[in-house]
Amino acid sequence: MRKLYRFVTAHRVGKWYPDLMQAKAQAYRIVAGFMAQRSGEFCAYLGTRLEVLLPDGRIQPFQAAT
Repeated sequence: MRKLYRFVTAHRVGKWYPDLMQAKAQAYRIVAGFMAQRSGEFCAYLGTRLEVLLPDGRIQPFQAAT
């Protein structure tokens, strides 16, 4: 099993997606954010968080690479 990604808001929880780009593209369904049409950049709404389901079954907050 590989990592899965989903967005979570105060009132809704998104589906798990196999890659981050798919999760971003579907975030509008739970009003977690949107993809800017001109830049293609993802814009998350305030209070939205991204979770990662690890292969061992643990769920953790997404940590961006620095």
